[in-house]
Amino acid sequence: MMESNKRDIRALTEEELKSFFTEHGYKPFHGKQVYEWLWKKAATEFSVMSNLSKEARQLLDNRFRIDRLTLYQEQTSRDGTVKMAFQTADGELIESVLIPGKDRATACISSQIGCKLACTFCATGKIPFKRNLTVGEIYDQVIAVRQKALDLYNISLSNIVYMGMGEPLLNYDGVSGSIAVLTGEKGLGISPRRITVSTVGIPDVIRKLADQGIRSELAVSLHSALDATRSQLVPINRRYGLETLKEALQHFNRVTGKRITFEYLLMRGVNDQLSEARALADYSRNFPVKINLIEYNEVEGTGFQKSDAEQTQAFKELLESRNMIVNLRRSRGEDIDAACGQLAGKGKKS
Repeated sequence: MMESNKRDIRALTEEELKSFFTEHGYKPFHGKQVYEWLWKKAATEFSVMSNLSKEARQLLDNRFRIDRLTLYQEQTSRDGTVKMAFQTADGELIESVLIPGKDRATACISSQIGCKLACTFCATGKIPFKRNLTVGEIYDQVIAVRQKALDLYNISLSNIVYMGMGEPLLNYDGVSGSIAVLTGEKGLGISPRRITVSTVGIPDVIRKLADQGIRSELAVSLHSALDATRSQLVPINRRYGLETLKEALQHFNRVTGKRITFEYLLMRGVNDQLSEARALADYSRNFPVKINLIEYNEVEGTGFQKSDAEQTQAFKELLESRNMIVNLRRSRGEDIDAACGQLAGKGKKS
């Protein structure tokens, strides 16, 4: 549990760490050293910071704590997908997924505890929103999944997707801050092109991502290009409709030059009709885009089912006939609680 009289040191910027040390009679470079221990070497104890004096380490231990995630539960699918539930320092549960490939591994990570958006097909939507995750809690998920990929499959982590629990753009500070340490020279040094922020589409924040130079890739969980259908699936569409979203995505493309990805869960009789495919093709002509069609990982109690193979193929072929770039993503981890929020939703705090 958290030591309430101490501050989590990972809430401090590098400049704040330098100021702390100068205020206590040390050189500013000690702050730089601690920053790199935290974000480059993933230190979880002050005692391992061997290039600091014993006195400096004791000063840190007296004033600060390092909040960290602990593994609460783990499930491994027949297809190799690994779902991990973590307990935060204040006793909440979050989750991450390792999705291994032939020579690559993707980490699907959470940005919030619960979610405010209540998308009707999503397990996380059933979990009440508690709070945003900190930069450290997001970072720790990446470190844990990276180590799991090495331990189980001897492959390096190649991609990171903010597509777990929560809406990343409603935790802008935590997400942008974690991208900074994941990609920074004093952090993990991961290429921004290997990081994707997946959002249901918050127009003002999409513009902010572009204008503030966040260099990650952008994926939009679209699920329908018809307002009536999308509002049924993604309630926030009633506030930010497809036209408003389109304008924000056009701005993002103009400023960044990046191609946008549409994520599209195919659900039987809901959004898999050919009329939906035609609407998606028309909407996608507004900017450079690629479309990931995803088999729905069914969530108990939602009433939604994944599309059958024949309808999925017809949907894909119609898009391709309209010159769309289309990938079909097979469902992973169907034999475990792999849909976002399923495992954490079942867990109980100790």
